[in-house]
Amino acid sequence: MIKLPFSDGSGDYLVNPSKIIALGLNYQAHIEESVSVNVKGFDKVAPKEPVLFPKAPSSLIGPGEDIIIPAALSDYDFPTPSRTDHEAELAFIIKDECKDVPAEEAYSHILGYTCFNDVSQRNLQTGDKAGWFRGKSLDTFGPIGPVIVKTEDLEDPQNLNICCRLNGKLVQESNTSFMIFRIPEIVAFISRWFTLKPGDIIITGTPSGISPLKGGDVVEVEIEKIGILKNRVIAG
Repeated sequence: MIKLPFSDGSGDYLVNPSKIIALGLNYQAHIEESVSVNVKGFDKVAPKEPVLFPKAPSSLIGPGEDIIIPAALSDYDFPTPSRTDHEAELAFIIKDECKDVPAEEAYSHILGYTCFNDVSQRNLQTGDKAGWFRGKSLDTFGPIGPVIVKTEDLEDPQNLNICCRLNGKLVQESNTSFMIFRIPEIVAFISRWFTLKPGDIIITGTPSGISPLKGGDVVEVEIEKIGILKNRVIAG
C-alpha cells in the first residue's frame, strides 16, 4: 500500500488505481533515440494519435523503495544484452469517474500531479508478440511520488522542467512543453475509449536520455514544482 502526501499538507492519498494507462513515444527526441526505441511498426515520424499501453498497478512502489531487476531474466537467451531502462515522466491522477471528456474540460477531472519512473525491460518490451505489457509491468517497475500536487496548486503542468539523474549524473533533461500530445488531448483521447475511475493514473511519456539500470544504481526523477522521486536499484 502506497500513501503519498499532498504537497499542501492537507493529508495523505492512498495510491490504489484500477488501471495505469501510459503513453509511449510522446516526445520527439525520445522517438529519435535509435537504440532503445526499436519498436515494431514505428519510425522517427511522430504518431498520429497517442500510443497507449497498460502498466500493472502491482508494479507500483513509493519513494525510497527498491527497483528490483528480476533474476528470472537470466533464464532467457536474448539476442541482445539484457537491458532495463529508467524513464522520467509526469503522471497525473484522475479525480472522478468520467467518460468522453472534452479536451477543454480535462483539467477539472484531474486530482493532481506527481513524478513517475516508467522502468522498462527492453528485451521483453521489443520481443513480446503480445505487446509492451510484460516489459513495462514487472514488480517494482512503477516508482511514483514523492508528493501529489493538486491541480489547483499547479499553474501550468504543461511547462515544467523534467529531468532524471543516475548516480548523480544528469541523463534526461527536458520540459513538459515538448509533449507531442498535451494533457487535455490525452484525457480526451483515453476517455473516448475507456471509462476513467477515481485514482486511475495516466503517465505522459518520457523525453530522450534513457539509459540502462544495474544493481547498486540510484535513480532520481525530478519535476519542477513537484519534487524528487528517488529509488535504488537491486539486481535480483
